[in-house]
Amino acid sequence: MAEMDIKDVLRYLPHRYPFLLIDRVLACTPGSSLVALKNVTVNEPFFSGHFPHRPIMPAVLILEAMAQATGILALRTLDMLPSDEATYYFVGVDNARFRQPVEPGDQLLIEVTLVRTVRSIWKAACEVKVNAAVVASAELLGALKGLDG
Repeated sequence: MAEMDIKDVLRYLPHRYPFLLIDRVLACTPGSSLVALKNVTVNEPFFSGHFPHRPIMPAVLILEAMAQATGILALRTLDMLPSDEATYYFVGVDNARFRQPVEPGDQLLIEVTLVRTVRSIWKAACEVKVNAAVVASAELLGALKGLDG
């Protein structure tokens, strides 16, 4: 159940500001599950246009945060880091649901559970919570590309 601070997260994700959407990993059980944290601040660049009168985090970025968390879980499971030769890609989403808006000041708790792995395709069930209430959920598919030459 290893925690990861931002320095560790940066080792496992090639994303950088403004597209890095994971601030910390609270728990990771390779091959099973991961719990990550995203602090949502009013300084996020998307808030100025989405929406000026009521800033809410775009649903597609909530999905991206889930995808980044699944990527960390996959790479930790394989005990590897991303590289020019091997990268984890977000390739599909099923059953996405958004139950309430995410606003500045919210803290996203992203819970990922590995459902199955077939060859280089990973399927994970994801839930995002704010104050223990589920605000979004989805099943995500990811693919690890580049390992077989």
